[in-house]
Amino acid sequence: MDTSPSELIFLDGTVSAVIYRNEENGYTILRLETTDEGEEVTVVGTMPGVNPGEGLSVHGQWTRHSTYGEQFKAEIVERRMPVGEKALLEYLASGAIKGIGAATARRLLDVFGEDILTVIEEDPQQLTKVRGISPKRAETIHQSLCLQLSMRRLLDFLSAHSLPLSIATPLYRRYGDLALNALRANPYLLMEDPLFVSFPAADKLAMDLGFSPEDPLRLEAGILYTLAHNLDNGHVFLPYAKLLAAAQRLLGGEADAVEACFQDLLDQGRIVRDAIAGQDACYLDKLYHCETYVAHALLAMDGGELCPPDDLEELLVQIQRDQGLTYAPLQVEAVKTAARQQVMLLTGGPGTGKTTSLRGILALFDHLGLRTALTAPTGRAAKRLAETCGAEASTIHRLLETRYDSHTGGLTFAHNQREPLDTDAVILDEASMVDVVLMQALLEALPGGCRLVLVGDPHQLPSVGPGNLLSDLLRSHRLPTLRLTEIFRQAAASAIIRGARAVDEGHCPTLTNDPKGDFFFLRRLDPGTAVDTIVDLCRRRLPQNMGIPPDQIQVLSPTRKGTAGTAALNRALQAAVNPPAPGKVEKAFGPTLFREGDRVMQVKNNYDVLWASADGKEVGMGIFNGDIGQITAIDPSSGLVTVDFESHLAQYTPDMMTQLEPAYAVTVHKAQGSEYRAVILAAVEAAPMLLTRGVLYTAMTRARELLILVGDDQVVARMAANDRQQRRYSGLRARLSRAAPEQEENHVSAQTTAEPALPTPMPLL
Repeated sequence: MDTSPSELIFLDGTVSAVIYRNEENGYTILRLETTDEGEEVTVVGTMPGVNPGEGLSVHGQWTRHSTYGEQFKAEIVERRMPVGEKALLEYLASGAIKGIGAATARRLLDVFGEDILTVIEEDPQQLTKVRGISPKRAETIHQSLCLQLSMRRLLDFLSAHSLPLSIATPLYRRYGDLALNALRANPYLLMEDPLFVSFPAADKLAMDLGFSPEDPLRLEAGILYTLAHNLDNGHVFLPYAKLLAAAQRLLGGEADAVEACFQDLLDQGRIVRDAIAGQDACYLDKLYHCETYVAHALLAMDGGELCPPDDLEELLVQIQRDQGLTYAPLQVEAVKTAARQQVMLLTGGPGTGKTTSLRGILALFDHLGLRTALTAPTGRAAKRLAETCGAEASTIHRLLETRYDSHTGGLTFAHNQREPLDTDAVILDEASMVDVVLMQALLEALPGGCRLVLVGDPHQLPSVGPGNLLSDLLRSHRLPTLRLTEIFRQAAASAIIRGARAVDEGHCPTLTNDPKGDFFFLRRLDPGTAVDTIVDLCRRRLPQNMGIPPDQIQVLSPTRKGTAGTAALNRALQAAVNPPAPGKVEKAFGPTLFREGDRVMQVKNNYDVLWASADGKEVGMGIFNGDIGQITAIDPSSGLVTVDFESHLAQYTPDMMTQLEPAYAVTVHKAQGSEYRAVILAAVEAAPMLLTRGVLYTAMTRARELLILVGDDQVVARMAANDRQQRRYSGLRARLSRAAPEQEENHVSAQTTAEPALPTPMPLL
């Protein structure tokens, strides 16, 4: 909950020491000598570039650290240049200004006294009067101080308008000394990459600065925000009428003004309007480029058949002999298709032999001397792909190599059209999870002639991001596709696979409480009782009776909210399987208590988190949405949290902890692409849009050895019967099917009668 400045405590003083500073995000721990009491207190918060000797006025609240006692958490910060010889000497000697050390600081004060900062800023050539300072060094000192002053003014501005100080560094990276001028001229640039401040926050700043509600910059920002907001709902575009209606609700004012502004955005090329899929479609320019690029690239790859090797039949015999298997006819056909086609789709549910087919395709590529990259959208999916294929695999982000873009202040991929991947073939698993933006980036990085095999289960939930990629590709009928349908005898013995097949066909799975098989049901009509049962299963019954430790059990729920939602389940499971203990450090970040040993999940892509392998031999950047790790250490003094993500160790500063959530229980959507030894699903009441066949099917197919449903059998039956899918506005299927334009009217993905979620007017922050 936000706290107004009038409710915050005020402290004023001089910085005596900086204990810790994260240069990337400005998070700082410092000692402040207070003006009134003359005592030193510890202050923590986002304070980029603060140095000893500076004056500081902070609004915030006292917090108590379990080890280090009271600390003051700064929420609003006002900085002052140091005043007085003592403060000036501390500031100059701290290294805050490039080109000045302790000895030079003393000489400068001896010559210029308390006017030294004015001299450096306004007449830097005077500095050459001091022994050891050349004209070049004087200019370096001048530029360094100007940077400090520009950042200070920017921070003061952000503080005055209650904006997060963490955006100061990326703002300055992008706009330099002109950052404050740029912000005053257009507050809505806060919504751009890499800042992503919400429209209501940017709009409040604009109103504070005197912008008119009819200002074109405001109207443009509202329209663009409406489109961007809906990317999170899976929509690649919005129909013109729906876009304008939603934008007008958000902005208020006259419809004519919104329409005129929309036309300006079209003229600028920031929005693209296209008749596609039977819709008057309006795209953000980037999304239009992504969708059209994906369609054109895939159709170009499908332009002609490859020449298969003359000894293909002999190769197939050899591959089966090497693997000790006899392939089913469809599996043989899958490998033959990979030999003939540059791009292909391979689909099928659990137990249909996708893994065997994949290994066969990989063996074929090896026999052909092709360098093959295995990839998947998430770390856990990539790890599972590597284990099943017996070869190295990586996430798409790591395959493409994320890099910091100094021009935009955001992240980009190292591999693209100019710097393609050094590979001859790519096998992409869990394609249903890939959104159109990431698919465009991957296709752009493929070298000429590179083969692509897309693997996935179309009955799983679609991607979290925009588009409905796998479904669109399959329903377009334009790419070579192998659908594996036969459930093999060994797999058919699994009640998990039989149950998933039943759900896929719209039937309720057979629910039995016999724990002898790999799938059973425990009827608990009361959600609180269901939670108690789930906790007991994780803490006692599965570890003791079945030898499955808690860290190999994943609890799933359709919802985050409610008695049996993931939030409540995580609190109960943390207390049960990772309780407090002497020497086990714990720390609250916001409303969430984290403890050493906790299982946690990254909940947003962060491309600039540095990680190092456990053996220290490898370093990299990027932890991504859905990655699961374990907290190995919490530093009580700095608040630094170390998390082990599959032997990749990453450190989180306190302000980054909002990107982590406890992961003893996760939503079914967050579990996409992962597989666990044991899965427990809380089959409890939730919002109707969450109780669907796709959610149930996805949850069931996450289990490798054991699946337990705990809850209400009527909820399970309703989920199996509910094949409602959220409508996603996507033109990819239609673009792939241009040869049959008369069919386009039915090409909006996952047609239902449901309307897409549109942003509603929000109160000013």
